[in-house]
Amino acid sequence: MLHPIQKAIVPAAGLGTRLLPATKSQPKEMLPVGRKPVIQYVVEELQAAGLTQMLIITGRRKRAIEDHFDPDPTLLSALEQAGNEALLSELSYIQRNSRFFYTRQSSPKGLGHAVSLGAEFVDDDACVVALGDSMIMGEDSAAPLRAMMQTHRDLDAAAIIAVEQVAPDETHRYGIVSIEGSEPPPGEPVMMTDIIEKPPRGTAPSTLAVAARYVFSPAIFEALGRTPTDGQGEIQLSDAIKLLVQTGQPVYAWLLHPDQRRYDIGNFESYFRTFIDFVLADERYGYLARQYIKAKAYEL
Repeated sequence: MLHPIQKAIVPAAGLGTRLLPATKSQPKEMLPVGRKPVIQYVVEELQAAGLTQMLIITGRRKRAIEDHFDPDPTLLSALEQAGNEALLSELSYIQRNSRFFYTRQSSPKGLGHAVSLGAEFVDDDACVVALGDSMIMGEDSAAPLRAMMQTHRDLDAAAIIAVEQVAPDETHRYGIVSIEGSEPPPGEPVMMTDIIEKPPRGTAPSTLAVAARYVFSPAIFEALGRTPTDGQGEIQLSDAIKLLVQTGQPVYAWLLHPDQRRYDIGNFESYFRTFIDFVLADERYGYLARQYIKAKAYEL
């Protein structure tokens, strides 16, 4: 009998060099997007999907992540005594039935290596991998992950990989997948036939880019153990997924719906776009932000 998936690995060990100097002394995953740091959106998505145990892969100068998810009884008590229900609600992410674990990737050896550090944590269970610098925006941000986890159980899959459509001239920035057939329907699993990490311009087999959410069986850790390092001395998660495909294990792509959008903060351009979109959608301050932007645009 397959047990419900309870465990998630959140890689958050990247150096964030493309966001210097903002990331000189703080993790990029702790950069604010609206009223929350990036990684809080990721954790709240995992919590809403029903995951209760989270292993965050950190690195040097990442202690702020641990502090952010560490319960603070003194602060919570002060807010309760003051009757500040609004702020208590904002801190609900640390009051839910979640357990946080941490391990460190001490040197940059690639995303695949970071995920492999979770093998003992996962043991023989299936797990979710959600990148700590990428968020899903939608009416229900956890809906794709819940559906992917259920499909993983139903199909007894080795992997379900979330993908999104990107512009042809952007494919060189992403891991790109090939599938059976031509156009996958959103929200349904389609068998994958290949995956290529950042293909050279003009060589991508499709415009389906990996969207930073994965559901894996324990087979991924065996594949990672057999995956050689690349030219930069890193172990790529996409190469391990390719190995699963090549050995005949069932790997599926899951196309996000058009109203489910992935955001990442890999560079300042994407960070600025992400910040603006999330602020404009904020239920408390979005209206004021829209009015301000309209006024500034009129001035220009």
